[in-house]
Amino acid sequence: MAAVLQAVRARLRRLLGTDENGTVMKIRRRNQFNNFIWKSLPIIRLILLVAGYAWMLAIPLPNLGRKTYIDENALQPGQVNTYWNWPDVLRADRYLADLEGLRDRNASSAEQAAYIVDEFKKLGIPSATQAYSFTGTSGVSNGTNAYAIHSSPRASGAEAILISASRISRTGDLNLRGISTVISLAAYLKGSSLWAKDLIFVISDDHLLGMQAWITSYHGSEQSGLVADPLTLSSGVIWTALNIDYPGHSFSHLGVFFEGLNGRLPNQDLINSFGLISVYTGGVPILLYDHRDPREVPHLESKLSIIPSWLPEIVKKQDAVKEYGFRAKNILRHVGYQARGQTSGVHGLLHRFRIDAITLFAVPATGPHGFHAIGRIIESTLRTMNNLLERLHASFFFYLLVLPSTFLKIGTYLPSVILVSVSMMFTGLGEWVDARWYQPKQSSIEEKAANGQAKSEAIPRPRPVLKALSIVLLTHLAGIALFYLRTLSLASGSETMSLLLFFLMASVPLIALTAHPSPPQAVAPLSKTLKAFNLCFASTVISVTSVLNFSLAAALAVSLGVPLSYSSPSRSSLGIKLAGYTIYAVLGFGWLVLCRKEVQEAIWNWEVLGAWFALFVCIIYSPLVLQAAIVSVLPP
Repeated sequence: MAAVLQAVRARLRRLLGTDENGTVMKIRRRNQFNNFIWKSLPIIRLILLVAGYAWMLAIPLPNLGRKTYIDENALQPGQVNTYWNWPDVLRADRYLADLEGLRDRNASSAEQAAYIVDEFKKLGIPSATQAYSFTGTSGVSNGTNAYAIHSSPRASGAEAILISASRISRTGDLNLRGISTVISLAAYLKGSSLWAKDLIFVISDDHLLGMQAWITSYHGSEQSGLVADPLTLSSGVIWTALNIDYPGHSFSHLGVFFEGLNGRLPNQDLINSFGLISVYTGGVPILLYDHRDPREVPHLESKLSIIPSWLPEIVKKQDAVKEYGFRAKNILRHVGYQARGQTSGVHGLLHRFRIDAITLFAVPATGPHGFHAIGRIIESTLRTMNNLLERLHASFFFYLLVLPSTFLKIGTYLPSVILVSVSMMFTGLGEWVDARWYQPKQSSIEEKAANGQAKSEAIPRPRPVLKALSIVLLTHLAGIALFYLRTLSLASGSETMSLLLFFLMASVPLIALTAHPSPPQAVAPLSKTLKAFNLCFASTVISVTSVLNFSLAAALAVSLGVPLSYSSPSRSSLGIKLAGYTIYAVLGFGWLVLCRKEVQEAIWNWEVLGAWFALFVCIIYSPLVLQAAIVSVLPP
């Protein structure tokens, strides 16, 4: 019996790898696993790529996401009575008539600002103007802001709420009704003694530039090219802000714009509070941006929907497909703003100063809402913001709003980009290892002699690390030069410079055609080492960016994932090699020629507002594609 038990224990030890040969068995199993992973690496990276892209396509699915909710209990949205009424609407109409008179006689921005300041002073609210001038490559811009500060009767003025309206709407029209609303609100709100925070009213000139001048002066920041008068009135720390954009005669919905510069987002509690108040206090439906649900307007469904027309009618009529298309439209709009680091409104200039702000956009329509509805909604929202005892911090700062009342948390959408990034990292590490080892080919005689024996072992070889790193460094330096040359070309107003820069940058990889391949056993191919660095760096950039600006990381994953992973030297003819090189050239630098207006806008955003997108594209994105193009034309 003892012998049987001893045999069983020995058998278990062998199975568990705990006998005297356990270490050897563990090493053998580990080597077998490593070999399996190495042999399956092409399939693994393909699976990761497909899974990542499929996850991105699944983000707008109707069964994903959860309903929005209020996380900060102190807000209590919609729990107060509003007293804004028709006398206040008549006052707003009078202000509107005066502003229209100034418009009709082509009054300057200084004259309009002087009128607004006079009206604030008639209300007994301290007010002042601020003249500013900005000089950049696109020329000189001047303007005059008007602002007023109503001190809180119940507090020391350490905190403040900002209510603003720009002279130019995001639609390009004059925002006269938005300005009238702000002035009339100032007259109404001054009569209440319940405010625990100062109320700051700002009527900024232009669309974005006026608020940029005012907010930088308020916080004592300096900006190259911007000259602005110092502010003679000041208050405490601004916690929250509302920007009113009301360009039409009346409106049917209130849209919310919330993206800020460089991908910043406000605390979601502010958006959720406004949404509840708009629906239940003002009786006004809300939209994300100005997107109306195609199912609500059947006669405009074909224009509002982004569902491809080539899909069969039986598919397009499905409610789930319509819901998917509407959600996808909202997400694409969000990605368009956030990936480019572009603000979707005046509110976005405040986020870098830790101010939670949104823009309320009155969607122009023939009715049924006007000054009465928007006044009640703003009053109740301000009362909610007045309840705060500390800055908004409890809710989400990273989210995707797919509907006004539905959002996705970061854990729901982030893995899609990470899967693509991991696939690129695996590919880069595989190229790095593959570049190290050389498997010599055996002649037919050697193969017969070695029949039944193990294959010859791989031979280690040096990798041209310095050459590869030099190419990486030079491409990024070329990106810096490209950025400054493109900026200077705006000053000269020459669009010919775009074509010259495109051909100059696109011709750089052709230098690699003059390189001669080294003997395989002497040194690793430069293409493998360069591709390893290229993929590992691109993967790192995507992973780090994903938690700072998911939309930009997703755009990089889509545009770089496949092209960089499958770039390789070709043994085909020179014509095929040049065709592949052309694809990389267009991918990396085609924006210079095909997107001139967007390029000018991105550079303006960089110079005036401090958006990083133009610099990021020139210094990070284009050099990465340029490195892949060099890999594709290097000798195999």
